[in-house]
Amino acid sequence: MKKHRINPKKQKPIRKLLRNYPTPWEQKLWNHLKGRQLDGFKFRRQQGIENYVVDFFCPEGKLIIELDGSGHLNPRKKKEDEKRDKILKELGYCILRFYNSDIDESLEGVLTIISDLCKKLKNRC
Repeated sequence: MKKHRINPKKQKPIRKLLRNYPTPWEQKLWNHLKGRQLDGFKFRRQQGIENYVVDFFCPEGKLIIELDGSGHLNPRKKKEDEKRDKILKELGYCILRFYNSDIDESLEGVLTIISDLCKKLKNRC
């Protein structure tokens, strides 16, 4: 596995801005992930990995969680997301993507999926 950069210094201002002004859906999910509330797993938000800033990151299982709004339905944005996911997967990360509507309509279901995958990924290490 290729060595890569975590939280590159040049990203610090954007990471801070994103943490200080989360979307309502990011805040809603974060309220359930912070402080090891989800089965004791540690999560970080707005984590820098290489040239990307990911919404949420669980270091134990190398799990990235992305929340996507309607802009991610655009074909060009979808293609960018696929390229980004491919690069992050090559670095050994697992990526879960949810739409904002998933948070609104089934937050408990989203949390169950995240928890189940964290447990599975933790066991692979």
